[in-house]
Formats: sequence, C-alpha cells, structure tokens
Amino acid sequence: MTIDYAHARELMVEQQIRPWDVLDIRVLDVLAQLPREAFVAETHRKLAYTDVELPLGFGQKMMKPVIEGRTLQALDLQPGDEVLEIGTGSGYLSACMGALAREVLSLEIQPELAATARANLDAKGLGTNVRIETADALTWETERRFDAICVTGAVETIPARFTQWLRPNGRLYVIRGQSPVMEAVLVKADGSIDSLFETDIDYLRGAAPAPQFQL
Repeated sequence: MTIDYAHARELMVEQQIRPWDVLDIRVLDVLAQLPREAFVAETHRKLAYTDVELPLGFGQKMMKPVIEGRTLQALDLQPGDEVLEIGTGSGYLSACMGALAREVLSLEIQPELAATARANLDAKGLGTNVRIETADALTWETERRFDAICVTGAVETIPARFTQWLRPNGRLYVIRGQSPVMEAVLVKADGSIDSLFETDIDYLRGAAPAPQFQL
C-alpha cells in the first residue's frame, strides 16, 4: 500500500500537534512541510506520522511529534538565532530548527547516528546550515555562546555547563526530573525557569539518576 505522506503530515499537524496547544504558525508550517518519513528507518516509515516514539538504534528513540512541536514552540527560534542541539538523533529536529534559525550546531554522542543524521539531511537537501559534531555534551568544551539550546534527552538535574553556553538573552529547553513524571522547562540565562508541561522521555546518556539500592 502506497502511503500519502503529504496527507499524513497534514493530519499529524491538525490532529496531534495543534490540539496540544502548538499554535505558532512558523512552527506549524515547518512541521507541515518537512518530510519526517525521510528521517525514519525504512522498517518504521509507515509510522512516521503516528503519535509514538520510534527506535533509532543504539538505545535511542525519536520523540513523538507532539513533543517535537512543543519543543520548537518553546524555543521561539528567530531567523538570526544560533542554536546548539544536544542529541542529534535522526536529524529531523535539527532540520526543523535549521528552517527556523540562522545556524544549528548539533552534538551527537553516537558516531553512527551522527553519520545517519547527516545522510538524512543531505538526501533531502536540508540542513545546509546544520553542522553535526560527534561529541559528549557532558564533557564537550567550547568558548561559543548560543541564543538557544535544545536538549533532546532528559536529565535528572540540569548541568551547569549547559546554561553557561547561553548568551545574555538566551534560553535553554530541557526535560528534567525522574521517570515517569518529568517536567519540560525553559531556562533563561538569568537563571529563571518556566515550567512548560509534564512528559517522560529517555535520559541523555550519562544524565540518568544513579541506581537506587533497595532492601
């Protein structure tokens, strides 16, 4: 059976993302235009526009479309923004942010995923302003500062180094806490934190809580 991906994309936006209070027209337009199926393994392509997480390999998953929509809306990316993404995954969110901002630097700890994401972007002629670097954000060092930082895996507590990479008016989007009840937040460079919504996603590698011993 041939899938009408354009129609599936339209339904994703209208039936999943918009009802979840994603109302930013620029965000909705990007999600309605970018081919999400191109960033999904062929075996899962028919599920590209469903309300589920999809496996990427190496223990990582692609977030649900509604979470991606809320993430992009919270970041409020502007055409001149320089963005740091922590966790490239499939490259889909990287492409979305690249369509909204001036430049995206994306860090991916798994070399194979970084290579696949680059290939996904190049195959569709997307992400010419997206640079992917294989690195562990928990040990990565840089003198650069960013207008926006997007963390695509959860953390128990927000590493101080992440906020140190923000410009004076920058913002950091991250999901924090302990599964199964986590909180998506937007952290400003001045230290203020806005609570956005509750969810539950996999931890960024190295950022999970230490195992608890139980008697």
